[in-house]
Amino acid sequence: MTDGPRATQGKPRKAAIAAWIGSALEYYDFFIYGTAAALVFNKIFFPTSDPATGTLLALASFGVGYLARPIGAFILGHIGDAFGRKRVLVFTVLLMGISTVLVGCLPTYDQIGLAAPALLVALRLLQGFSAAGEQAGANSMSLEHAPAHRRAYYTSFTLSGTQAGQILATAVFLPVAALPEEHLVSWGWRVPFWLSAVVVIVGLVIRSKLDETPVFVEEVADAKREKTPLLPLFRDHWADVLRVVIASVIAAVSTIFTVYALSYAVNTVGLAKTPILWVGVLANIVALAAIPLFAGLADRVGRKPVFIGGSAGCAVLMFGYLWSLSVGSWALIFTFGILLFGVVYSATNGIWPAFYGEMFPAKVRLSGMAVGTQIGFALAGFSPSIAEAIGGGREGWVYVALFTAGLCALNIIAVASARETHRVPTPELGQRKTPALV
Repeated sequence: MTDGPRATQGKPRKAAIAAWIGSALEYYDFFIYGTAAALVFNKIFFPTSDPATGTLLALASFGVGYLARPIGAFILGHIGDAFGRKRVLVFTVLLMGISTVLVGCLPTYDQIGLAAPALLVALRLLQGFSAAGEQAGANSMSLEHAPAHRRAYYTSFTLSGTQAGQILATAVFLPVAALPEEHLVSWGWRVPFWLSAVVVIVGLVIRSKLDETPVFVEEVADAKREKTPLLPLFRDHWADVLRVVIASVIAAVSTIFTVYALSYAVNTVGLAKTPILWVGVLANIVALAAIPLFAGLADRVGRKPVFIGGSAGCAVLMFGYLWSLSVGSWALIFTFGILLFGVVYSATNGIWPAFYGEMFPAKVRLSGMAVGTQIGFALAGFSPSIAEAIGGGREGWVYVALFTAGLCALNIIAVASARETHRVPTPELGQRKTPALV
């Protein structure tokens, strides 16, 4: 199965590698905020609250970034479908890098009072706005350059890059978290944010050299591109947008694992910071190998069985991981953590970039992915603060696990209702209407 000479000239490997590197750099920025929110922001930006409330506010500030994602999705999705994928990718890495460096420069609550958390939230909103276009742009670029029979494999590089960014973010925080408390809260936490200056330089160099996708170039040449892509998106593809929104809440597995579980382990159970950070590092290293393997499997057997199996596995293993944290067994913590986030979650993470993008035709693809995923991710972004609110102490992990399992069930329903697309030729993607959700 081929898509003609244009697809073979699309340099899929170059596009995939650029997506990997760009996503790694950009999501390094995004994830260091979550780590800092779990470990130190309650002390330096919300110190007048009691410890439990301060932690809740700090985790809520992490979730605030997801509020800007739907807005960014509408704006950046429009730009990407109307003017090209490359413009979005250059803009997002620039905005993310600048806003993250500025977080590291912020004065604390003790220095300027309420203006400090207000500025923190404002910069977090800019991070969220940038992230809204990052994955949809990178996924569209990779998918449209890829050969038809390997679309899942090549688009999975974006999510492998995201995992690499998370590894880098956690690894940078390992020596920082080991600092004496006074140094950690005074200057140490700032260092990972300042290092984001590298993101701006490297990201701009990489993405400025990318070619526009063959599909978009063809649409421009044939005057097919939509000047207002959001109109046909919601008129003709609203059911698939809704599917993507519901399916995307699976991202709550990631935010609960990386933010809530870290806070629960350190602040509630009293476990040491460094070993629990290493759980995330090792799980993400495993994910780097697992994601392309699951994506390759989905190219052979289909998107839906791999995706649904991963979602069901996440629902089960979250119970094991949170329970192991509550009993403080490091052997169980590492075992369940790596199985959950390194292996099973990778089955969903490796598939969605292709599966969601394949629901839409090229003229509305970036908009469809951006709007659908970012609304779903916005819901997932507040999962750590919801989990903190319903958890309520050391034994509250059961309620958090049940909450996560419920979100996984929603994902399974949405994915099961979608059309299988792994054998559909690239030019025909999104051309046939799928049944509406019931």
